[in-house]
This record gives sequence, structure tokens and C-alpha cells, in this order.
Amino acid sequence: MNSDELPTQAPDAIEEMPLASAADMTQSELIEASISEPEIENLAQQIADLKQQEQALKQDIASLQTVRSQLQEQTLDAQAALGRLVQDGLGDLDYRRQTLQIAIEQLERRQERIRNEMRTTFAGTSQDIAIRVQSFKDYLVGSLQDLALAAERLELEKPREPERMVAPIVEEKSQTPSAPRFAEQSFQEQTKKIRHLIDQFRNQPDYYGPVWQLRRTFEPIHAERVSNWFFTQGGRGAVRTMGSRLQNILVSSAVISILYQIYGDRLRTLILANSPERLGEWRRGLQDCLGVSRSDFGSDRGLTLFETPEPLAMKADRLVRDGLLPLIVIDETEEMISLAMLQFPMWLAFAPNPQQMQQQNYYY
Repeated sequence: MNSDELPTQAPDAIEEMPLASAADMTQSELIEASISEPEIENLAQQIADLKQQEQALKQDIASLQTVRSQLQEQTLDAQAALGRLVQDGLGDLDYRRQTLQIAIEQLERRQERIRNEMRTTFAGTSQDIAIRVQSFKDYLVGSLQDLALAAERLELEKPREPERMVAPIVEEKSQTPSAPRFAEQSFQEQTKKIRHLIDQFRNQPDYYGPVWQLRRTFEPIHAERVSNWFFTQGGRGAVRTMGSRLQNILVSSAVISILYQIYGDRLRTLILANSPERLGEWRRGLQDCLGVSRSDFGSDRGLTLFETPEPLAMKADRLVRDGLLPLIVIDETEEMISLAMLQFPMWLAFAPNPQQMQQQNYYY
């Protein structure tokens, strides 16, 4: 730096400093001078208004907070009410569910009871009326068929009236082989076969066997009735009822099946019951136990149904004359047995008890 320059610069710096301060002061004064008194009052008024707006906003905020708290309380109350409503609804549904489960269990027990009744009472107590109607219908149809066949037979027999003088000779020849005596010693082969068939029915039941073979369960009590009828009563007598018609049909079916195994198509079974409903039950029971069909029922078939004893005795007499072997089966509801039926080689009657059978009245 030259010594000549120092004096030059120093006075400039000294002079500039007061100028700057003066400039500053002038600017401040200029600003204050530029704002007038009304403007200051206006600004003050605006500031006051802003403060009032601030207070109003604070009040609004407080009000909103109050409303918000009220809404929160209402929401909580609504949620609590909704929760109680849901709980009440769930409780009601659970009660209904339990009630339905109890009702379902009761219905299932009732269904099982009805099934047991249907298995033990042949067709079910609840269907008794339907069974009676169907049985009566079957009996009427069968009776009409029997009448038609009987009419045809009568028309064929009219030209043979002069040949009736030979009937006694034929009867004497045909009755001899058609009077079996199962209890006699001379029938050892038949006795052995009968005992074998009874044991087979008990120990080896065949539910799908051929027609005329027993297809149902055979208990010892049934075997006792059948054996007593064959070997003690000689194929002619009354046995104590089994307590129901279905059980009696089962015993009769076993007897029919055994005799069919011995005599084949020569056997003719004649059923006597005093009402169409009972005859219908016999028809259905024999079909179920022996596997026979409707075509096996009729005046010239293996099974014939009768409501009164007189036509049965006439039919049995014609069978004997034709060299056939009639088996008469009498329902337990028959209070008296016609003496005309006792002349035939084989008959099986069901009685409530032996004492009642001993006191039974017979008539011609």
C-alpha cells in the first residue's frame, strides 16, 4: 500500500459512515411518516377483529369437541345396545336350536318305535285300516275267481252224473294212501324226514328258498308246536295259539312246507276263518312265509280260503274222492268245529288254551 493513498481513503471512510447513519434514520422516519393515524387505527381494529374471530373459532372448536364427545357416547350406547340385541338374538336362537333338537330326538324315537311295531305286528298298527281294506279286496277277488272256477267245474261235471255210482269204489281206494299216521312205527322214514326238516328250519333258515319252503325264522317254540302236532297228535288235533295270527300262520306254513316235501302236488290246504279280513291276513301271511303267489290260491290250487265250514267240508270230500290229500287249517277265532271236518285225515286247529279246546262244542 502506498503512503500516498492512505490520506485519500481515510477521509472517504470517515465521510461515508455518518451518511449511512443518516440514511438509516431517514428511512425509519420515512416509514413512520408514511403510515397515517387512520391506518394505524384501522390496523388496530383489524387486530381486534382477528382476536374476536380467534375467540369465536375457539368457542366453535369447544362446541365441536362437545358434540364429538356426545356422538362418541351415543356411539358407545348404540354399540352396547346392539351387543345386547345380538346376545338376546343368539340366546333365542340357541333356545330354538335346543328345542328343535329335543323335537328331532322325540321324532326319531317315535320313528324307531313305529318301525319296531311294524316289524313285530306284521304290517304296523298305523296301517291296520289299510291292511283290512286290502285284505277284503284280495278276498273278494279270490272269491270271485273261486266262484268262476267252481261254475266251470259244475258245467263239466253235469254230463258225468251217471258215473257217480262208481264214486264209493274210488273213495275206498283213494282214502287208504291219503290217511297218514305220523306217530306209528311203520312210518319211520317219514318221521326221520319230518324231524330233519324241522331241524333244518331251525338251524339253517333259507329266506330265498324255492316256493313251498319255509322262508322265515323258526324258533324252538314253533318247532315244539309242529312236532307235537305231527308225532303226538298224529296230524289231527288242536294246538295252543301262539298269541297272534302271524305266529299261527308261521306254524301252519311249517306244517304245509313239510307235508309238501312228503306228498308234493297231492297236498291241498284248506283255510277256515270267519271274516274276509282274517282270510286276507292268511293269504298275505302264507305268501310271505312260503313264497307262493296269488295264482296258488283257488278252488283247484294248492291253497283255498273258506269263510264257513260247510263248503270247506264239501271241497275236502271232493279232494279225497279225487285221490288228493286235504289239510284243514282252522283259525283261532272259530268257536266251534264242525264234525264234518273231523272225518278227514289231517286238520290243524288253533285254540286259545287246551282247557277251552276240551270244552269246545262240535256240531253237524
